[in-house]
Amino acid sequence: MRQGPERSALSIVGLSVSTTYRTRFRRSVKRKALTLRALSLALLPLVVPAAAIAQDRPVAAVPAADGTIVDVAAGNAAFSTLVTAVKAADLVGALSGPGPFTVFAPTNDAFAKLPAGTVETLVKPENKEALAGLLTYHVVAGKVRAADLVARIQAGGGTAALTTLAGGTLTATIADDAVVLTDAKGGKARVVMADVAASNGIIHALDAVAMP
Repeated sequence: MRQGPERSALSIVGLSVSTTYRTRFRRSVKRKALTLRALSLALLPLVVPAAAIAQDRPVAAVPAADGTIVDVAAGNAAFSTLVTAVKAADLVGALSGPGPFTVFAPTNDAFAKLPAGTVETLVKPENKEALAGLLTYHVVAGKVRAADLVARIQAGGGTAALTTLAGGTLTATIADDAVVLTDAKGGKARVVMADVAASNGIIHALDAVAMP
């Protein structure tokens, strides 16, 4: 049966909030599809294929950290939606603290895969708590580099459980030469860019939003 605009966008995070959506999320920057090459040019970090790490192949050095996780994300257009959400959830101070933190950061294209109106609704003041829960589900205490994560996956017989600041778990595996995170709802997000350095931690870019 065809679903109308009355579908609650917040149902994707398990909330019973009825909202009528008549407009799509308006982007602050011009939306365009990001290929892996375009993303790497935008972020200028290190691409670390899982197989290369597993076999200890030489890789280029990670660029020196310049600012906190929030600063680094704010300086990359690919994370503009995430930065807007972090500000709306009042998490700028927390993610600018000493940490260290590992952030699995959905790109703009990852957020764009959510049902129309979801982001627009989540950033409203009345949904601040739900938004904070969603965002902290993407944050792990400590600095987990790509090589560390692959080593944990291998040591765990093919999986590694990551406890997030939200209290939930992300399960990491390797598929098609990439690290894949499986969320609490069974959704999968692929790490498309690894080891983006920050002064208080590290960022790994995701191609989907994980759901607690």
